[in-house]
Amino acid sequence: MAEPIARLLIDDQNIAHKQPLTDHLIQVAKLAEKFSSKWGSENWGFVAGLLHDHGKDSTLWQNYLEIKSGYKQAPAQGATLGKIPHAIYGAAEAESLFPGGKGRMLAYCISGHHAGLPDWSSADEEGGKASLEYQLSQASKFQRLSNKDYHFDNYHLEPPNIQLSSNSVILSLWIRMLFSALVDADYLDTERFMKPAESELRGKYLSIQELLEIIFQDNENLDSSSPNTPINAVRRNVRARCLQYADRKPGVFSLSVPTGGGKTLSSMNFALAHANKHNKERIIYVMPFLSIIEQNAGVFKRVFGDDQVVEHHSNIEENDKTTEARLAAENWDAPIIVTTAVQFYESLFSASPGRCRKLHNIANSVIVLDEAHMVPLEYLAPILETLRALVDYFGVTLLLSTATQPALAGEISGHKTAGFDEVTEIMGTVEDVNRLYKALERCEIQMRKEDQTVSSWEEIADELQDLRQVLCIVSDRKSCRYLHSLMPKDTYHLSALMCPEHRSQSIKEIIKKLENNEEVRVISTQLIEAGVDVDFPVVYRAFAGLDSIIQAAGRCNREGKLKEKGKVIVFNTASAPPIGLLRKAAQATSKIIRPNQGMPDVFDPKIIEQFYGEYYSQANSLDENQILPLLNPLMRDGKNLDVAFRTASRRFRVIDNELMKTIFVPHEGGKNLIQALIEDPFNHSILRSLQRYSVSIYEHDFFDLYRRGALREVMDGTYALMSSTDYDKHVGLLLNTDEHNPESYFQDGKEGL
Repeated sequence: MAEPIARLLIDDQNIAHKQPLTDHLIQVAKLAEKFSSKWGSENWGFVAGLLHDHGKDSTLWQNYLEIKSGYKQAPAQGATLGKIPHAIYGAAEAESLFPGGKGRMLAYCISGHHAGLPDWSSADEEGGKASLEYQLSQASKFQRLSNKDYHFDNYHLEPPNIQLSSNSVILSLWIRMLFSALVDADYLDTERFMKPAESELRGKYLSIQELLEIIFQDNENLDSSSPNTPINAVRRNVRARCLQYADRKPGVFSLSVPTGGGKTLSSMNFALAHANKHNKERIIYVMPFLSIIEQNAGVFKRVFGDDQVVEHHSNIEENDKTTEARLAAENWDAPIIVTTAVQFYESLFSASPGRCRKLHNIANSVIVLDEAHMVPLEYLAPILETLRALVDYFGVTLLLSTATQPALAGEISGHKTAGFDEVTEIMGTVEDVNRLYKALERCEIQMRKEDQTVSSWEEIADELQDLRQVLCIVSDRKSCRYLHSLMPKDTYHLSALMCPEHRSQSIKEIIKKLENNEEVRVISTQLIEAGVDVDFPVVYRAFAGLDSIIQAAGRCNREGKLKEKGKVIVFNTASAPPIGLLRKAAQATSKIIRPNQGMPDVFDPKIIEQFYGEYYSQANSLDENQILPLLNPLMRDGKNLDVAFRTASRRFRVIDNELMKTIFVPHEGGKNLIQALIEDPFNHSILRSLQRYSVSIYEHDFFDLYRRGALREVMDGTYALMSSTDYDKHVGLLLNTDEHNPESYFQDGKEGL
């Protein structure tokens, strides 16, 4: 009897290479054991690895593999070769070998290692025939081809050392982490057999200690080359505090430092020193926006070198990735990972094997949440529960880094959601933080009208035109577009209706003009508030959340070069912030900044805490899509270890893809890339490059463009703007007919696309 095989590779010389099933199962078991040992569940990982491909040990599946790989003649002409399931048989065997909850936890992982974590119940939204309940009921007993004995009775599975509570996600997170360990182990062993050259490239990064030595050297270089200004003295003090606190025991830390206070490099100093002290394996740096990632990843690459920083986000072009970086992005096995909040949070609640694969590498890491105040409010409860569980059970240290520290310790205001039990502020007491903010006070914030009556856009435009260098930030795209139309032609416009490449070009030009002390005026949406390092003497800000006003102030006299303080002028307009979180934040601010009562010290940590208390209390729910009840069996039937992984994954969307559509636009190089994609659809490299030329719009705007014939489907479900007249070189995508600029119909005497 031939030994069952797990993989079959036909090489260029038509020679068949077979991987014995036993070899694959043992190698996956060893890797999964290693990965899950980080949270004390190594036996679970080993058993999951041994069982995951149990269903391949059958004549039916072996025949399927040989035909599918081309090793054996296909069935008679006209017959179809359907996909033969195998994962559910391993899941059923787990339930048989380990009755009760232990078998069920293994079954979730094993059944989903290709298709994704399932819901238990067929009654759930994403359940049906994909549910674990239904699959197990249909898994008929199959005849094993081999008589290999894996001695499962030798493996004692201790119950997970976790504490369940009525609103906890810990059990589902534990299963998801075990699933991650299994999936990554399976992928890695498959890669070892199918792509050995790529497998050899993995893991060739500097150690945490080597990276720490590099940043220490960079600290010395910065200190010796930077002028001895009061601001630089404060930045050095912030860094020193970070290194001092890095020795403290792992847990939750906060770094409350005003914008321009050197948080980026100081937080990395803390993360590396803490990781080195406590044997953490990697730093995961999470940022809310792509614009911040592009900037901060550039800072880290300057310090550590391009090959030591792995970026994982949609805008990293395929041409910019080495093979090593691409491989590391798949499972986050590099020591420094830079990613977006969307990628990070959605992965924590995903059911997809590809997205979950990296999660086990979050264990025993340092997570830095940059601009931590931007945790999405509608998902705050499940996110906090998950972060707490990562700290309590998976060896994670969490650093909350922001200029406006959210009130996440204790119970969240107005809700029965628990925040973190203990948060250690690196900058010291409330008084210490307050002194720091005073030391970095480089601007004065004032209301344009003390009585807070409305200012017209025309009034604002008149004032802005009288200033040589000024930034005006508004809360929505429409207001940004209208105010810009009232300004001189050389005024810059920044909004998300411009593709990332367009915005980056404009920001570079703006920074250059500021450095050369040239005249420059900018009208922007709030996208400029998060991590875009510009330095204006005067900033105007439409009334908004206190966090947004403080972030706007961080763009004023950032380097403290003015002889007097810069000016931040807050004004009210007839256009309220968009409905939703932005409006709730503005309403919370209106309870702090009141008409004719003067401007409070908005940098005072107590005022910031008061703002977040008001803001959180206005939320209808901190778990808007009811994620927690889906992930806690105690909140369901409590009998079947009932978890709705797939339904929770579908509901947890930081960006609702069902309401938004992304299109590619023909801005400069985007035009040629769109044409290249039309000629070569499904080209992964072209698609990656086109991310720099993409714009997300609401569904109704998408269909308006589609009905007008401005869009073309360039591959299944992917659309591109084919009319250059709908994309303006100054303001980006034009969504209303009255916004069209007749001059844009012609380029160099020729009609546009």
